[in-house]
Order: sequence, then C-alpha cells, then structure tokens
Amino acid sequence: MSAFSETAPAVPVESQEFEAFEPVGEIGKLTAFLRRDFLIAWSYRTAFFAEAGSLVAQALTFWFIGRLISPSVLPTYDGSRVGYMEFVASGFLLFAFVEMGMSQVSSSIRQEQLMGTLESVLLTPTAIATIQSGSALYASIYVPIRTALFFGSIALAFGVHFSPGGIVPAALILLVFLPFVWGLGITSAAAMLTFRRGGLGINFLTSILTLGSGAFFPLTLLPSWLQAIAGENPLARAINGVRSALIAGSWSGLHSDLLVVGIASVITFSIGLLAFKLALERERRRGTLGVY
Repeated sequence: MSAFSETAPAVPVESQEFEAFEPVGEIGKLTAFLRRDFLIAWSYRTAFFAEAGSLVAQALTFWFIGRLISPSVLPTYDGSRVGYMEFVASGFLLFAFVEMGMSQVSSSIRQEQLMGTLESVLLTPTAIATIQSGSALYASIYVPIRTALFFGSIALAFGVHFSPGGIVPAALILLVFLPFVWGLGITSAAAMLTFRRGGLGINFLTSILTLGSGAFFPLTLLPSWLQAIAGENPLARAINGVRSALIAGSWSGLHSDLLVVGIASVITFSIGLLAFKLALERERRRGTLGVY
C-alpha cells in the first residue's frame, strides 16, 4: 500500500482543466513519454530476451504440432493450399501482438501508480489525451516493429513461405487493427485504476476473442452457430485478412475485413479513452489515485 490512503485529500477534478492547449508543447511531452518508456524497457534487457525466448519456444511447439496435421484439413486461400505453420503463424503473431500491446499500455499506467508518480503527472499542465497517448506511444511503435521482425524470423527459421505481394496489405490491416489493441490496453488501465487488479477482466475478454478468432485452428471446427458469431470477431477478421494477404499475395476480399476491423478499432479506442477519463476523474474525487 502506498503512502496515500482513502482519507488523503482529493485532487480537484477542475485542476486538470487548463485554459489553453498548446499542440507544440504537448508533442514535446509525447517524446518525453517515449524516451522514458524506452529507457525503462532498455534497463530490463534480460526480461526482453526472456520474452523473445518464450515466443520462440511457442513457435517451436506449433511447428511440432504442425507435423501431426494434414494440410488437407486446412482451408485454402485463393486456391493456395497451406501447411499448419503457414496457417498458425499469422494467428500466433496477431495474438502476441494483442498480448504485448495490452500489457505495454496497461503496465505503463500501473507502473506510474506503483512508483507514486501518477498523481504528480496529473498535476502538471498536461492534457488527459496526452497522458493517454504518451502511455501507449512506446507500445504503438515497439510492438509492430517487433512483430514484423519476429514474423520474418519465423519465416526463415521454419521455412514458412509467404507472398511478398501481401506485405503491404497485411501491414495496412495491422495499422488499422492497432487502435483496437490500444483501446483494449487503455480500458485495462482504466480497470486497474478503479478495481486495482481489475485488468484481469479485460485479459479474460481477450482470451475469449482469441479462442473464437481461428488463430490456432480453423473456425469450421466450431459449431455452426458459433461460426457465425466468430466470423464477426474483429480479431478473427484481422487474422483472416493478414493470413489471406500473406498467403494469396493480393488485396482480394480484404475490403470487408478492413471495414469490420476499422469500425471495431474506432469503437474500442473511443470506449478506452472514455473509460480512462472517467476512471481518473473518479479516483481524483475520492483521493485514491495513490492507492493500489
């Protein structure tokens, strides 16, 4: 428990409202958030390599599983038959994309709280949107780059064959999908502020989305009524779009996936921003921002 308690004087909500918003100054603060998170991450090099090793171990597990599965039971993409490793690679990496993105965003806020610096940041003339964006900026840059590098490593190490022509459409889908991950992370951070460890609920929701995403097995294995629901899962749409683009190497059929993922990203991101704003206002009124 921190030095702050339930009886600590509340910071007035009005203290966060400022007369002027200076875009140049706020951009400078974003770079400060980025530099801080990079230096913190770089100071834990062992954790970085341990996380990468875990991903490699999981990829190796899927490679062995793939040797037990016949390609005939897997779907085709634009007439192209794939092996299990090609099939699961996109799902595995999109799942890692969501998992790392959420943990980076929510842990950033949690770390501020645990170090006792969250209230100090909120007392500075910094817009709420800047704090939210700054907390997710490092993840928004780091996670896509790491995903792309690791994806390339899997392709080389396990002989997975993808079409170079699908790189651009796959990257576009990931770009449109990023606010969805960002929104889940900010919502998880809001839950942590309100319920302390309430972010576990968001992780449970993510697990349900992953189960019905077709990341590790074809959706045709699900009951027909679940297939219809899973077919509109934003994570399933993103995985299907990336998978189709990289295997078939074309834009064919990607428009509907982009539309569904784009709408879901806007909705999830908006909910995340609103939830975080309301959580901050509630904790400031109660004087419990420092309670964890």
